[in-house]
Amino acid sequence: MKLIIQPNDGVSPILFAIKKAKKSIDIAIFRCDRKDVVVALKNAAERGVKVTALIAHTNRGGEKNLRKLESAFLAAGVIVARTADDLIRYHDKYIIIDQQILLALSFNFTFLDIDHSRGFGIITRNDKLVQEAIKLFQADCTRSAYSPSSEAVVISPENSRKVLTTFVQRAKKQLLIYDPKITDDELLRTLKARLNAGVELRIIGKISKQNGFDARKLGTERLHTRTIIRDAKQAFVGSQGLRPAELDSRRELGLIIHDAKIVKKLIDTFEADWSASAAKSAPVAIEKKETSLAAQTPQESKELEQEVREEQSKKDAEKAVQVLEKELDPLTTSVKKVVKKAVAKVGDEVLTDKQVKDTMKKVVKKAVKTAVKQAVQESERNAVAS
Repeated sequence: MKLIIQPNDGVSPILFAIKKAKKSIDIAIFRCDRKDVVVALKNAAERGVKVTALIAHTNRGGEKNLRKLESAFLAAGVIVARTADDLIRYHDKYIIIDQQILLALSFNFTFLDIDHSRGFGIITRNDKLVQEAIKLFQADCTRSAYSPSSEAVVISPENSRKVLTTFVQRAKKQLLIYDPKITDDELLRTLKARLNAGVELRIIGKISKQNGFDARKLGTERLHTRTIIRDAKQAFVGSQGLRPAELDSRRELGLIIHDAKIVKKLIDTFEADWSASAAKSAPVAIEKKETSLAAQTPQESKELEQEVREEQSKKDAEKAVQVLEKELDPLTTSVKKVVKKAVAKVGDEVLTDKQVKDTMKKVVKKAVKTAVKQAVQESERNAVAS
């Protein structure tokens, strides 16, 4: 059993596995913008390997790129199957090589996930795990019923809620968790119960209800994996986090790991990320994301774009307030001069005159509206020009 750590290991383990395939490759794809992966699969098909790609019916970016990928695969001799549309998403990603090796991944086949995000993957020859993945792949390809026969393979929506709840409940000393956003009420209660029982609980990611949880935002790169390390002995690595949709309404896949070396590597990575997260400030994290975005191909992920836009908007808004305050200083001075002249001319009673006050308010409001309108028009003209 081996561990893939992203972005450290890059795409090499994926390409190596595809290149070494002799008889068959079964691959479930939710999102893919890596030409090197596509070319590797095409080359495998050309050398006689039976390549079957199970492609998601849709993803948040829409269906256009997925359908283009299907066409490219079909033209290269790859067998293409499409998932059903009965679930919100088919978000699992895994590869089965020669029906003997399973690569269970928390990351997509994209530049964003592989090169710029924290993600993990498990490579295993464990026959029970491999056979369970084959069973799932065949069921989803034929859109037939699937029932898991092993709790070591965590499949949403079939058994993930039960397995992960039990996994967390059995923690006696420590839980280290990577999760982009924990929102499930039942799991939150379970985590809180473990915390109250004296279990050390640390989370890299977000959590909807703090309630004393020690959570940090990943400060080194984008967080995409869902991973839970329990008592330094077992770990869950998968594509489903502790959110209702990922547990109950989407196809997700993960594994429960007992391999001591892999668990140790996961702990070491978590501790390094935990320390780095404490040292990083929000502006640095945003800058890192911008760098990641700039490094993408034309097919870069909309998820990162949206995240960057939202955080940058907050940053810009704060700057705008500071600029506005600075720019209002001359206006404040000018208003004071005008009022001072009026008082000198007609006396202090002008300041208590309601009509004068109302007139001044209207003048200021009108001036501000005009300034804002002009600024917006100028901004639009600049945007069109650029």
